Amino acid sequence: MAVIRIEPKKDSRDGLYYLEIFHPAEAAQPFVTTEPRYKTAAAAENDLIAIIASRASNSSGR
Repeated sequence: MAVIRIEPKKDSRDGLYYLEIFHPAEAAQPFVTTEPRYKTAAAAENDLIAIIASRASNSSGR
């Protein structure tokens, strides 16, 4: 089972949040970094969960 770590970060330039996704979870550098476009850390995390859920439901019928 692959384990990831997700860390919301606040961009100092515009105050918006982005996500750093680490794979494996203990990696020192992020595997993926999103663009800063979320007003809160919770919004960034919720969007990622929605994306994962959408992709999972689309691939389950294959």
